Amino acid sequence: MTDPQTPTPEATGDTPEQEGQPRGELATRTLAMPADTNPSGDIFGGWLMSQMDIAGGTAAEWRARGRVATVAVEGMEFHAPVKVGDVVCCYADILKVGKTSMTILIEAWVLRRRDAHHRVKVTEGRYTFVALDEQRNKRPIP
Repeated sequence: MTDPQTPTPEATGDTPEQEGQPRGELATRTLAMPADTNPSGDIFGGWLMSQMDIAGGTAAEWRARGRVATVAVEGMEFHAPVKVGDVVCCYADILKVGKTSMTILIEAWVLRRRDAHHRVKVTEGRYTFVALDEQRNKRPIP
């Protein structure tokens, strides 16, 4: 039975398919602010992608034990809007580690301002990072 005080996913613009458990480890958590909005009042997609890149870069640097650079992003699809006041949580799951690069799945989930226990997956993407030495040349990942 649904509590009448709790908004349904349909009422909030979210779909039930976007709920569940994140894949990977929490890499970053930040608050979506008014300065990050597009002309429609939703959080700008580029801002969200940059937060995901920070999360992936953090995980990649830890795994590579040093400097990394983003070389590709693939498969971005936005499932639901991010709203001002949402807490944006980015989760990183290292999918593949090669000789000098790695692919990380980044999922972005939000905790809605009105219900911090209602988690919604808003997007995901595969980010590829390459390990770099001090001269910014590719180097092996240990």
